[in-house]
Amino acid sequence: MYALTALGIALIFGILRLVNLAHGELIMLAGYAIFFAAASVPFAALVGAAVVAAVVAALAMERIAFRPMRSASPATLMVASFGVSYFLQNLAVVTMGSQSKPIGLTGFLTESLVLGPFRVATLDLVTIATTLTLLALLAAFLRYTLLGLKMRAAAEDFRMARLLGVRAGPVIAVAFLISGAFAGIVAVLLVARTGTASPTMGITPLIIGIVAVVVGGMESLSGAVLGGLILGFLTTGLQVLLPLALQPFRDAVVFGAVIVFLLFRPQGIFGWSAARV
Repeated sequence: MYALTALGIALIFGILRLVNLAHGELIMLAGYAIFFAAASVPFAALVGAAVVAAVVAALAMERIAFRPMRSASPATLMVASFGVSYFLQNLAVVTMGSQSKPIGLTGFLTESLVLGPFRVATLDLVTIATTLTLLALLAAFLRYTLLGLKMRAAAEDFRMARLLGVRAGPVIAVAFLISGAFAGIVAVLLVARTGTASPTMGITPLIIGIVAVVVGGMESLSGAVLGGLILGFLTTGLQVLLPLALQPFRDAVVFGAVIVFLLFRPQGIFGWSAARV
């Protein structure tokens, strides 16, 4: 989940140099779509509803909030994304209330598999398989399709790509579409894990996703994925290894380790000159 969130953030940053602080609200909107659809549709349709809700919200966000400001500085775009985030959070509070909404997902995601001496949650296996599949599909899209090549060129040098005939509108729209689709999938996995939807459910994934992008290298999609996986391993590993009395400080230890790492390598793992994919 961390890797998918980081990848959705890094994809937009690579093209627009925009740190989209409203990415967490795409997860939140998809979570509420699951809440409304959970009682009446099968699981496959539930996933579709979450992805469609996040994609529509992402495209609307790009068209209404960011397209008119496309020539603005990255700092201005980031402030605009904060405004969008604040607006959507408060809209959710007004319309849905501030309390978490319970969502009871049933079926194979709540079961476990016994593999020799180990008992593994089906949700964990689904999360891993989904992540690997989406990463492979995105890599193939970016490397072997014309639109993917245009997106890579835009990420390398957006101004030069436009001078060479790459149309900005479709490239940016597809980037937001993919980012929204990833947010929808993350929402499904998150709701399956927590069983709730709330106006603030996207904040923690957003923070971890941004940190993962910084750790991996701001201009590298591969770095974003690696950063997300590293944070996931750290979080899970410390949950197991730390004494019970220190487990409430797990996140502090994780982010402390991130600070120490960035002191020695502020450009991230792959650095600012790394390839984007």
